[in-house]
Amino acid sequence: MDMHIFDMEIIESKGDVYKLSLRNDNEEVIITFNPFTKNLEFISYNELTEFFKFHQYQIRKILHNKRIETYYDGFFLKFVLRSDKDVAAFNDKNKIVVLDKRKGLYESYAIDEKMGEIIIHKVFTDASYFKKNGKSGIAFIVEDLNGDYSLHTEKIDVCGSSQAELRAVTEALKLLKDIEKIRIITDSQYVRKGLTEWIPFWKLNDFKTVNGENAKNMDSWIETDRACNGKYIEFQWIKGHSQHFENTLCDMYAKDEGRK
Repeated sequence: MDMHIFDMEIIESKGDVYKLSLRNDNEEVIITFNPFTKNLEFISYNELTEFFKFHQYQIRKILHNKRIETYYDGFFLKFVLRSDKDVAAFNDKNKIVVLDKRKGLYESYAIDEKMGEIIIHKVFTDASYFKKNGKSGIAFIVEDLNGDYSLHTEKIDVCGSSQAELRAVTEALKLLKDIEKIRIITDSQYVRKGLTEWIPFWKLNDFKTVNGENAKNMDSWIETDRACNGKYIEFQWIKGHSQHFENTLCDMYAKDEGRK
């Protein structure tokens, strides 16, 4: 991954318009942004301005995701831009996103499903959280290279559906610790995006979000990321409750576990 680290600081505000300094060790670019109208303007111009303009979508995404109450004079954040990212491809839910952490690499990119590995272990995962008893259930199905299925279920003390989804993937990766190539089929964008897009940036920014806060479930993310080491993993998203056979089974067994 070709990533670049910058400093962002809100240096002035007038009404709903905020003036921000975006800079590295050599250059500074001044922009203004209105979090209500989403209007962004470049005030200063240099070589770095052209870089930011070319990657304006990533900057806008950072500013759009930032909560209104975190816009104030003096706010400071380190942020990361990826110059080799095909944003449209990553946002295409029909594409497979690859995470390759073999041989010391840390690469992620999006491909068409037909371009994925043919000989690969498949893992179907799902999870359910029950607020009433504060418990979650996870389930995953492993399809080996012979097409044989094995089902794995567990009741866990995790409060929250997204964190439970992450735990299901973690347990599957631990079980397949000796398998190099895996395709994970999940209905969780939280998992898909977190492991292929968010984690690399968090690592470079002390696990801070765009709001200047610590990322939630940080320990869980670190554990899952560690379980990905040495592996080539394809993440395929499917819509939940869409009568997908394996996903429906995982959903059923995860709910059974969580209710126990």
